[in-house]
Amino acid sequence: MIRTARCSALAALVVAALLAPACNRSTPESEKGPLPAAPAAPKPPAAPSPNGLRLYVSDETGGNIVVVDPDAGAVVERIAVGKRPRGLRLSRDGTQLLVALSGSPIGGPGVDESKLPPPDRAADGIGVVDLATHKLVKTHHSGQDPESFAVSLDGKTLFVSNEDEAALSVLDLDSGNVKTSVKVGEEPEGVTVRPDGKAVYVTSEGDGVVTAVDTSTLQVLARVTTGPRPRSIAFTKDGATGFITNENAASLTVFDTASHSVKTTIQIPKIEGAPTAPRPMGQVVSPDGTRLYVSLGRAKAIAIVDTASLAVVGTITDVGARPWGIGISPDGATLYTANGPSGDVTVVDVASRKVERHIAVGGSPWGVAVASPK
Repeated sequence: MIRTARCSALAALVVAALLAPACNRSTPESEKGPLPAAPAAPKPPAAPSPNGLRLYVSDETGGNIVVVDPDAGAVVERIAVGKRPRGLRLSRDGTQLLVALSGSPIGGPGVDESKLPPPDRAADGIGVVDLATHKLVKTHHSGQDPESFAVSLDGKTLFVSNEDEAALSVLDLDSGNVKTSVKVGEEPEGVTVRPDGKAVYVTSEGDGVVTAVDTSTLQVLARVTTGPRPRSIAFTKDGATGFITNENAASLTVFDTASHSVKTTIQIPKIEGAPTAPRPMGQVVSPDGTRLYVSLGRAKAIAIVDTASLAVVGTITDVGARPWGIGISPDGATLYTANGPSGDVTVVDVASRKVERHIAVGGSPWGVAVASPK
């Protein structure tokens, strides 16, 4: 109850035992002042929804696929899959999650490979997770040290980059056998099928080249010269233009997919306050095809590229420690990045270009796949 001035005066004259009942009586409505505003309660996170959007995140050091509810900001499950899960994609029908597994020890630029432990070739493969049960149901042979892969338009074939072999393995999913292996450049990594399904492209970090392979004949069509350390490939919705991220050049190589000639190079400007120069790595095209979002690695940022003008039109900063894998919600409203050194996933609002939250997942997040609600 609100104490009145009369109660305050009585308090100085009357003993507490007599005062208490007098001051606890109700104050007439006409004498009450305005009530103080109640403090705003923090908005609780949403409860995990069994049928909501899901992120599948590969944890390279933990050997798991981490299942994340981005709306609740929570990890809902961990699926053990094997050694060094990195590249991952949904099957074309959305019933399975495919993930590249590798028995090669973790190395990287500047690492003396002679001091690394020997590889475990029995651990190499493409793991298949059934999304109804969230169980690893099989592991396909894939060639040595698979890092990433792409799925053919009919969903029957995988094109797998084998980093230790400088090759692209062609895996038949029905039989589980590798049909052939195509020699590409040194240290192949990113793999993407062109939107028309007629060609697949693979980056080669070691020699600054992207190789285009005909998906029918499995013959090399062309090679595109890039900047140093190309990491991933993306295409405009019509497939006419390709984008290649050059990590060590802070740039994107833009090429024409008909002639395989370089159209231009997009330089990504330095970001004020960033710990390094931009290091373009992963990329994703918006559902409407108008924007390309590029994760910038240790620069802790995302670059926004207009796919028509081929210009950088914005930057999202303070994303996370070394964002690599990047995905986008089906409505194009939200971006998600996997940040290895900080062991988390970042949720970014596209309209405001602001980080909404960081979701701790542990380990070393590498890639992220976005699954639509059931």
